[in-house]
Amino acid sequence: MKRHLHFSFAAFLMLLTLAGCGKGGPDSAGGNSAARKIVWYALIVHPYFDEVQKGVLAFEKDTGIHVRKRIGQDATQDNENANVEALAAQGYRGFSIYPADAGAANGLYEELVGNGLFVVSYGAPTATPTPASFCVATDVKKAAGMAAEALIRFMGGKGNILNVLELVEDPNTVLRREGIEDVVSRHASVKIVQTVAGMTSFEESMGKIQDALSARIREIDGILCTGYTPTVAAATILSEWHAKPGNRRIRFVGIDTDEVVLKAIEAGHIDGTIAQNPYGHGYISCKLLSYLLAGWKPKKGAYFVDTGATLVTQDNLKTFPDEVMAVTRSILAELETKYLAPPK
Repeated sequence: MKRHLHFSFAAFLMLLTLAGCGKGGPDSAGGNSAARKIVWYALIVHPYFDEVQKGVLAFEKDTGIHVRKRIGQDATQDNENANVEALAAQGYRGFSIYPADAGAANGLYEELVGNGLFVVSYGAPTATPTPASFCVATDVKKAAGMAAEALIRFMGGKGNILNVLELVEDPNTVLRREGIEDVVSRHASVKIVQTVAGMTSFEESMGKIQDALSARIREIDGILCTGYTPTVAAATILSEWHAKPGNRRIRFVGIDTDEVVLKAIEAGHIDGTIAQNPYGHGYISCKLLSYLLAGWKPKKGAYFVDTGATLVTQDNLKTFPDEVMAVTRSILAELETKYLAPPK
């Protein structure tokens, strides 16, 4: 069923007024700061969104453009719809949004764009075709495949994997699972012996991973985590396990760069993790909105902005932040040539 935003009459008049603002550079909106009213929306309180917000704050500092920051109460599309609709009614024109649902989020986007507003997804793509101008994200299927390949190398090319997913409702989870299973299918001596999923907290992650290990400790040769919270839990569990003399080695690759995870890599208790680019997700999505609000248009075929992924091991533990930041700088330098067309 088609949904409708409930704009107030005053907000509608404001949108008409803003639509007539002159076109200028991305950090200049014809002298009218209201024309650059940008919202950054996060689903829930979560370490990933904390990292994304650092990029948003840096964008504000560098450009002088204020960004309204809004965090939802739960990770559902209904909650996202209600919160974003309320902000649209207040006159905000550019929305950096993490989609709660890969399909249903497009209904929200359709209404926003239909009212002359702009949407850039970050962190996860929606189903295509989509009304969003861009998606700024990690290619999560590719990154999960990278993690699987690395784990299999650490396992010596053979053995059994415990595949630990996070939120099955997350649009990225299906893609990550596909990426892992694609890689495993190409290795005849490797198989996934168990998949656990549906973890919404550190405590729940600890419990589910410990239960799986207790039941299959002699079978599991490697653990793969593609969610932030279970990665921290698994790193904690394996740090304790490998600290005890005589315990067999269980190889591990996770995702994201929580301090617990990095310390476990440094100590040799786990093998590696995949560093995403949440800073870039925040900064680049807001930067693109500033261009769109200044009259620039997306280039044909330039929808997905891949912010990269880096395998972190002991070898690059100190230098990986520079590698990630270099990707962000490279993307920002190419926005006007690779992703955007100037106003006519």
